[in-house]
Amino acid sequence: MHPSKDIQRLIDIMEALRQPETGCPWDIVQTFETIKPYTLEEAYEVADAIERNDMDDLCDELGDLLLQVVFHARMAEEAGDFSFGDVVEAITRKMIRRHPHVFARSQADTPAAVKLQWSEIKQTEKAERLERRARRGLPEDADKGYLGSVQRSFPALVEALKLQERAAKVGFDWSSPEPILNKIEEEIAELREALASNDKRKVADELGDLIFAVVNIGRHVGADPEMALRGTNTKFRRRFGHIETELGASGESLQEATLERMEGLWQAAKAIERQLT
Repeated sequence: MHPSKDIQRLIDIMEALRQPETGCPWDIVQTFETIKPYTLEEAYEVADAIERNDMDDLCDELGDLLLQVVFHARMAEEAGDFSFGDVVEAITRKMIRRHPHVFARSQADTPAAVKLQWSEIKQTEKAERLERRARRGLPEDADKGYLGSVQRSFPALVEALKLQERAAKVGFDWSSPEPILNKIEEEIAELREALASNDKRKVADELGDLIFAVVNIGRHVGADPEMALRGTNTKFRRRFGHIETELGASGESLQEATLERMEGLWQAAKAIERQLT
């Protein structure tokens, strides 16, 4: 078995790994549920490589993500549900259908027109999907109603953003960022009350409300909350790394340093960043 640029080689490798008698003991026992966390992790690692503008890592991480698709497709094929080829056919059919302005005689010459057309086609596809499920005797989708199209499987920040975007389409939205800031202050006050009550369930509830409001203002100002938080995480890593480096240069350890000492180094890291921007 040798490396190849042909996708079939990857499919063959996965088939070999899943062979009950000769395959890999770890791969053989995996299921959709056990692989799911790895799929999510690989998607985040792709996003991280993009954020760092590391094309070498991006190529590698995209390969890891593609492997996840092949893995899931192989397990589905073993169960007689669908194969990798079916996955490719489904997405190519979808892309051709959703771009009639490119592949058929349809007029949509602005981004707004394309978005409207895309939404209309998706609604048609949703109705067809429900009809297929009914013919196969499958239950209706668990989530009904206007917000039912927002997947619960999204990361919480993404789900919150999409719920807000969906509600905004029918006018359930703030008119500007300022009222949301007032809402955030209100939620902070309620979180303080919950903390004072020492009720963990109430604290968690109020914390969720606060985060939801913060996501909302991010949406209003055009800052994707997931990406914004990832940027802050990167910044935190960088500044904390500065603390660790400076302490090490002075013969100190993180465990021995006082909070005041670390805070001073944190502020120094911020000052260095300001000078570089």
